[in-house]
Amino acid sequence: MGETIVPAAVAGGQSDTDVNLAWQEDNQAWWDWYVSLAADDGAPITEFAPVPPLPDIARPSLDELTVELQTPYPLTEDEIEAFQRDSFIKLPDVLSPGAVMAMRDALLAMLSKAFGASLDGGVSDRFLSLEMMWQTDETIRAFVLSPRIAGICGRLLGADGIRLYHDNALSKEPGCGRTPWHYDDHHFPLATQNVVTAWIPAQPIPLAMGPLAFAAPMAAYKLIENLEFNKKDTSYDRTVAEIFAKNAIAVNETPFAMGEVSFHHNNNFHTAGRNRTTQSRIVLANTYYEDGARIVDSPTMVSGDWQKFMPGIGPGDVAASPLNPICWRRP
Repeated sequence: MGETIVPAAVAGGQSDTDVNLAWQEDNQAWWDWYVSLAADDGAPITEFAPVPPLPDIARPSLDELTVELQTPYPLTEDEIEAFQRDSFIKLPDVLSPGAVMAMRDALLAMLSKAFGASLDGGVSDRFLSLEMMWQTDETIRAFVLSPRIAGICGRLLGADGIRLYHDNALSKEPGCGRTPWHYDDHHFPLATQNVVTAWIPAQPIPLAMGPLAFAAPMAAYKLIENLEFNKKDTSYDRTVAEIFAKNAIAVNETPFAMGEVSFHHNNNFHTAGRNRTTQSRIVLANTYYEDGARIVDSPTMVSGDWQKFMPGIGPGDVAASPLNPICWRRP
């Protein structure tokens, strides 16, 4: 993949590395642009790997789901130390299989309606995105505002209170290319290092489907933090991969089992491979931050349509709009 088609928000005569313009389009356009910055071999996938059928199991009622999502997860001190060392952790059995399937049903219905097509083969090569679903769907609201999930984030960070930044349904369709190497501190307009994204798969994710892959340890981002971001081609992604290889940075790329959830710090560098299967790789990604954080003084285009998630909040303000509720407080 070489030069990309540059959206209006990216153009305007600025240099390839100048990202100081505000993003002017919607978040789906942002994802279409961003995925185009990943280095790929460019060849279309002609043989797709089959995946086992999803389990035919009963879905919990909304009341049963709410109880599960309010029950604290038995996080250990060793797991907290591992996260703080590595900048990510994958935790098993955060969700029951029934809860995963209930979440998938809701996400699949909303994505199919938004994009006018059935997923799991009905759309090719796209990276589809929806956000702010918790405001309109009761099932997704239970997952997004979940004290169980937000509580894991708060305990991993050592925070006393956790607010929601936003939810995001991310569906990498069959044939879609890589997600470029990046770290979320580059994207979030939050003036804090206490930010975690819970990446919640809506089905098992085998290697052929492109699970999220994480660089470790936490300090790996320091090798990259002064690298200029190129908004027009794949050079940033390629350079990050080269720097990590040269410095023998460990990359964890492993499948996700049903109910397994990953949590990554905003300084964690991560990527994901192509979806070489016949099934949509659907994920609910919720980002949470420490209560009391402010907005940075100068958000950039890399933060996307961030004011959609924090209406009425400006640069330098405390990040606490009505759309950023507190989801967990330390007992």
